[in-house]
Amino acid sequence: MKFSPVPAYSFGAVSDISAAFLREIGVTFLMLDLDNTLAPYGADAPEERVVRWADSVRAGGVRLFIVSNSRRPGRAERLAGMMRIGYIKNARKPSPAGIFAALRESGSAPDRAAFAGDQVYTDTLAANRAGVTSILVRPIRLSNAFLAARYGLEAPFRAMARPAQTRGDRRIRR
Repeated sequence: MKFSPVPAYSFGAVSDISAAFLREIGVTFLMLDLDNTLAPYGADAPEERVVRWADSVRAGGVRLFIVSNSRRPGRAERLAGMMRIGYIKNARKPSPAGIFAALRESGSAPDRAAFAGDQVYTDTLAANRAGVTSILVRPIRLSNAFLAARYGLEAPFRAMARPAQTRGDRRIRR
């Protein structure tokens, strides 16, 4: 188990991750954080651009799945239903348990899977500990001082990545 807070890749938003990029790195199963990755905290629906992105990635041959720490009754189920994808709630990230459960449920192998989320200390750590490719995205919204401070503490790990360009995808790779 790799205990590293440094993501393999970083994008400006989850909707910047293309199916072509995922196929290029050998990923056929993409797990996703919910809060501030697919929808702002407390939102009852993902933004329309995120739903269109999910349809596009699925059409490109990549399965999607939500792995969320959310414990709010019904929210993960509702958003996953709107996006027509599976989900696991109360995943307890940075524990890799939720990621392992999603891999089991989907029948996917870790070397063909990735996890995208907006937080280093939960999402990136959980992905790296589970042995799947970690993808960090910028948070949708910094809605309070606590979130802004937490993201500030992640800045050194975000800065450790270096920019790279491949096939038009803007991403950062270590």
